Amino acid sequence: MEFPRTTVAGVSLPRLLIGSNWIFGWSHTGHAADIFIRKQHSTADATLAVLNAFLHYGIDAWMGPFSSHPEALNRIKAIQDKIGKRLILIDTPILNMDDNAAARKEAEAVIKTSAEIGSTFCLIHHSCCEQLVNKNTRTMNRLPDYTGMIRQAGLIPGLSAHMPEIIQYADLNGYDVETYIQIFNCLGFLMQVEVESVIRIIHEAKKPVMTIKPMAAGRTSPYVGLTFNWNVLRPRDMITVGCIHEDEVHENVEISLAALEKRLPDLEGRSSPGKTSIIK
Repeated sequence: MEFPRTTVAGVSLPRLLIGSNWIFGWSHTGHAADIFIRKQHSTADATLAVLNAFLHYGIDAWMGPFSSHPEALNRIKAIQDKIGKRLILIDTPILNMDDNAAARKEAEAVIKTSAEIGSTFCLIHHSCCEQLVNKNTRTMNRLPDYTGMIRQAGLIPGLSAHMPEIIQYADLNGYDVETYIQIFNCLGFLMQVEVESVIRIIHEAKKPVMTIKPMAAGRTSPYVGLTFNWNVLRPRDMITVGCIHEDEVHENVEISLAALEKRLPDLEGRSSPGKTSIIK
């Protein structure tokens, strides 16, 4: 079964992307949850089971700050060796954005690592590109320096836009950016303005948008979070979803396909000590 796809800068991508938070231990919940995730994915085989479940649907694009986290690099290599194919890596590197020669050299080295591990996309992490934003002038000063480094490394440039203005300013100034990452969920979790404003920014974006945190890091159910996002995003946009176990992959894919096909998902009912005619 092939999940619906879109195209970004000439590259075919599944509209459902593989997230990393529930693999590398960034729960957005607390330290105990982070430890649980890392224990669950303490081996490459555990992560492989999740990725193989995604690959069953042709979902072959994986997002994360890979080049900035050395512990992820061996994991990626081991997994790609086992599955016998290269995944489409959407790297979100953390760069030193200081305005001096040493910092630029350090940023270039991270981008070079991104290319060496086989990334296709290099989307500057939100904590970095936000440092360049000037709300007064509606610009991102020195951004072309870094998108130029990314192009020179043979990668496709993009921005992680937790700050929604980043999309607006990049489009306004015609910066060399092919796609954006934007937090978007029905609860407004970690979004800097209300849901209604962010969806308008996404719809007006000149490039495809990769949305993240559709379930607000577990604060809403997969059915609610995914159904909402699929029903308001454009056909060119994507959703990134993290799964801690392969069963979650199959459930999230079925919910997503049902939303896209305008039908009820075919799911097992939730567990309950006393099921009734209502709880099925």
